[in-house]
Amino acid sequence: MDLSIVIPCYNEADNVQKLESEFFPVVAELARSRSVEVVFVDDGSLDGTWQALGDNFGGGRKPGLTLKFERHQVNCGLGAAIRTGFAAASGEIVVTTDSDGTYKFAEIPALLARLTPEVDIVTASPYHPQGGVAGVPAYRLVLSQGSSILYRLLVNWRVHTYTALFRAYRRKVIETVPFESNGFLAGTEILVGGMLRGYKVAEHPAVLYSRAFGVSKAKIKRTIEAHLKFQWRIILHRLRLASLVNRRDTVGAGAS
Repeated sequence: MDLSIVIPCYNEADNVQKLESEFFPVVAELARSRSVEVVFVDDGSLDGTWQALGDNFGGGRKPGLTLKFERHQVNCGLGAAIRTGFAAASGEIVVTTDSDGTYKFAEIPALLARLTPEVDIVTASPYHPQGGVAGVPAYRLVLSQGSSILYRLLVNWRVHTYTALFRAYRRKVIETVPFESNGFLAGTEILVGGMLRGYKVAEHPAVLYSRAFGVSKAKIKRTIEAHLKFQWRIILHRLRLASLVNRRDTVGAGAS
């Protein structure tokens, strides 16, 4: 399989028709030049999402595409859904995208185009100077943009956005970068973990839109706490590395 697209879903029944009309024409075009599979992960939805996915896409009506359906019996969180999707995906390249189209599905080919041979991860970047946001509630921007600024200071200033789900990964990344979070921190964990392991990241300047149906599933207080704890772990990691370097330099100076 050349390309897998993982789509986590939680109470997204109202967005299934949007997937039909806006997502599948894009992947059908991609499937003309490569093998493509779509992995839906229903994360314990209570609104009929699983039934809606089956009714719309379970009948094998998508020529040239392989469709997979994974389901959590209870809601486990975005990170858990990503983990399940990664385990089911068989593509050499794996794309993750929101089911609500807050990043336009039509951007997937442009996202993939930035995955050049020397790049391992491409992340959507609304906070890039050429990116943007449209109609997104202020509280979401405070959380997302504020977190990204802190990660820029701690990890790599040249990467502007650390919180987007809309990404493309090479298989070696998802096979070698572990992440602990079952929640919204997971995407940031993967990106930071990949960067700390030396994987090359490119940004795709994109516009982040407000969702048309439903409400954001982010638990604000829990997500802020998770980011703060992870940022503290990064600081401790940096301090340990600095201590090792200083110790090595001291030993080297003594030997000379």
